[in-house]
Amino acid sequence: MGYRKLGFRSDHRRALLRNSVTSLLEHEKITTTETRAKEISSIADKMITLAKKGDLHSRRQANSYLLKDDVVYKLFSTYSERYKERNGGYTRIIKTGVRKGDGAPMAIIELVD
Repeated sequence: MGYRKLGFRSDHRRALLRNSVTSLLEHEKITTTETRAKEISSIADKMITLAKKGDLHSRRQANSYLLKDDVVYKLFSTYSERYKERNGGYTRIIKTGVRKGDGAPMAIIELVD
């Protein structure tokens, strides 16, 4: 299959993931459901790998996906330096229990230090 549908149409799912990845890279930690966290983790890892390349094409690819220019700047300046010695595995998912309203399994996704 390749990816999770998350119960949304393709345009809504893409918008949700773009917003979530931008928020994760901006705040370094977000709380969401486990399945969304797994999808966000793979995309965020790809964004950080783009930042480690550091060329103009990678910057334009990241800029076309992320929603805020200051997050793209932070990605290419801060995260590329922080993870230059690390080969993948830039995010951590911590399971936190279930959501009170509907019982959805929740998780915290954060960038490792």
